Amino acid sequence: MSVSSIDPGEVAKFEAMAADWWDPTGKFKPLHMLNPCRLDYITTQIAAEFDRDLTAPRPFAGLRLLDIGCGGGLLSEPMARLGADVVGADAAARNIPVAELHAKQSGLSIDYRHTTAEDLAEAGERFDVVLNMEVIEHVADPLAYLTACQTLLKPGGLMICSTLNRNPKSYLMAIIGAEQVMRWLPKGTHDWSKFITPDELYDLIRKAGLDPVDRKGMVFSPLGWSWHLSARDLSVNYVTASIKR
Repeated sequence: MSVSSIDPGEVAKFEAMAADWWDPTGKFKPLHMLNPCRLDYITTQIAAEFDRDLTAPRPFAGLRLLDIGCGGGLLSEPMARLGADVVGADAAARNIPVAELHAKQSGLSIDYRHTTAEDLAEAGERFDVVLNMEVIEHVADPLAYLTACQTLLKPGGLMICSTLNRNPKSYLMAIIGAEQVMRWLPKGTHDWSKFITPDELYDLIRKAGLDPVDRKGMVFSPLGWSWHLSARDLSVNYVTASIKR
């Protein structure tokens, strides 16, 4: 059995919220709002790396994709619609039946599993793409976790990894704003001390054996009540792309 980077306390938080995944006004409202921005980055990076035409009916056909920390399937489902062969994995057992039921209701075939990155790697699973979105700030050992993600990639594979920067602004926005003022998330969802700066994440990615090639900020606009990508503002939420050479 492989050593796991899973933090049981973090898993318990998301177990308690499992039934709310597909409620756009519920506890995962921030992810529903963020999803179009995340998908914009993900689809653009995959299309560029694998020379795919996003205007085609199923542009990601033939690509095997892992959505690690899949939750209720908010990213797994659009990836499946784009033609990818999707495995959705989560350490929180209660998320899996929620994701499976919604996929069935949506007419989608997605392989959901209650497992970890480490156990998938040990089992010899390999993927063209690993989506590692808003997970690394919840694990006990970020380097061990990223190393498992690197093992899961085929040569030439792509990892998309997003997280939260660690600075006073991110504390104000993610902890005070999102959890305490707006109450978009239950108090205690995030531990600010586990947030990772972009430079720290790039260093961890390199130590894990991947080559970081891009990073962008995901910025919330109160005026438009929406998110957009930014090449310069990585001050709170940000996303990276890395290649396994």
